Amino acid sequence: MTTKILDCTFRDGGYYNAWDFSPALIEEYLIAMKAAQVDVVELGFRFLQNNGFKGACAYTTDDFLRSLTIPADLEVAVMVNGADLCTDLGCIPALERLFPEKADTTPVDIVRFACHFRELPEALPAAAWLVERGYRVGFNLMQIADRSQQEVEDLARMASECPIEVLYFADSMGSMTPDDAARIVGWLQSGWEGPLGIHTHDNLGLGLSNTLRAHSAGVTWLDATVTGMGRGPGNTRTEELAIEAEALRDRSANLVPLMTLIRKHFGPMRTKYGWGTNPYYFLSGKYGIHPTYIQEMIGDSRFDEEDILAVIQHLREEGGKSFSFNTLDGARQFYKGEPRGTWAPSEMMADREVLILGTGPGATAHRAALEAYIRRERPVVIALNTQQAIDTDLIDLRVACHPVRLLADAETHASLPQPLITPASMLPAGLRNELEGKELLDFGLGITPDKFEFHETHCNAPSSLVLGYALAVATSGKAAHILMAGFDGYPEGDLRNQEVEAMFATFADSGAIEHLTSVTPTSYKGLPVRSIYGF
Repeated sequence: MTTKILDCTFRDGGYYNAWDFSPALIEEYLIAMKAAQVDVVELGFRFLQNNGFKGACAYTTDDFLRSLTIPADLEVAVMVNGADLCTDLGCIPALERLFPEKADTTPVDIVRFACHFRELPEALPAAAWLVERGYRVGFNLMQIADRSQQEVEDLARMASECPIEVLYFADSMGSMTPDDAARIVGWLQSGWEGPLGIHTHDNLGLGLSNTLRAHSAGVTWLDATVTGMGRGPGNTRTEELAIEAEALRDRSANLVPLMTLIRKHFGPMRTKYGWGTNPYYFLSGKYGIHPTYIQEMIGDSRFDEEDILAVIQHLREEGGKSFSFNTLDGARQFYKGEPRGTWAPSEMMADREVLILGTGPGATAHRAALEAYIRRERPVVIALNTQQAIDTDLIDLRVACHPVRLLADAETHASLPQPLITPASMLPAGLRNELEGKELLDFGLGITPDKFEFHETHCNAPSSLVLGYALAVATSGKAAHILMAGFDGYPEGDLRNQEVEAMFATFADSGAIEHLTSVTPTSYKGLPVRSIYGF
């Protein structure tokens, strides 16, 4: 069977820009695809629902396709989500809405359906309906790596009873190795005798390797996107597959238009949107976590390196094969269940002034004044994590609550003389072992949205931000006043500013804000400020 290269850049890449690609770009792309010996271009989805603005490649209507100059012999495909055939509307009524014309009057040659396993039985009747109207049909089986051999073979046999031209499988989580790809090809071949296709993701950096191994095992339809453009780590790159395909098919390709397209358009877009594999996507592929979790965290400045690694670990343990914003928000909080602790901060802080040291440049810039104040007034000095902006002999305590940050800093904490305030009894056993020998002051932490609560040996806070935890420690400790230094704020437009300011607003609602003052410059709204030089 003939090897076919299918490029689905505008369909898979549209997740970054709501499928809003300019007609001029699409025209230039079509010329490049023809020159690179690509056989099929999947120019977008045909979504059933019209929710929010999406560009033309989200619907890829017949009129839109007719407005394009499509080179001769370059076949056109569109994709439909299998879920759109499984609504209350019903399969056939949905198809009638999505494909009002027969194939002989539309530029569409091929319709592909992306289906989860549970959707396939309900979606398969679409094949006969479309073939009767002159379309060619393909089905993509998603998240196949999670299925047993029996399940895969049964669905392959089910598909073989329908007029399907090509049966695809997708490495949805990017977790496959070349051996995995070859094994699944064998399972599918036991129940399906027609052409097979593969769509890979590049979490592990194996997208092209998996594609080529599948080809050697008998797969003849090979997907790719320009520069790998697609959700998260992206896909096999068309420019690389086109080079490999020259040998596979003994056909030379002209890559100049494609490389020009990348330089002018897709290179800058990749810089802007940031698709492509990295260590986080590698971990998501390794542990079978949906790549959208990584994509959302990377694009949200509230998630730092420790947050992302902690969420990946949580999803590894709890499961993250389907993306959910609620799951993502919950995973970031780390602490579950009733808070518990054994140390009462009031033993050290009751009726005393507490100075909390942050990591902003203000603490370093005004170090001399801060040190003079501490020596003169003797407040209880609490430093966040391992920062050492002032003379460490003047720091009484350290505070940390982020599990991944604690793990990363465990060796440093062991070398620092100050006791560490942390939710010790709530930490994983492995992390407690890493901190063995360190004096831990066990103050519990619970997460309650939009609320602070202060108790003798534990607190509730709206998030697991270490600043909020430190404020709760001092307030639970009945401090007379809380001074803050080194909380300058993040650059303008950084979402972390909003998160911290929301935390301060919640702290104000608790009635404790009147005891709080920043003594170095800060851009946070709602935070009272006085000068360290005026005390």
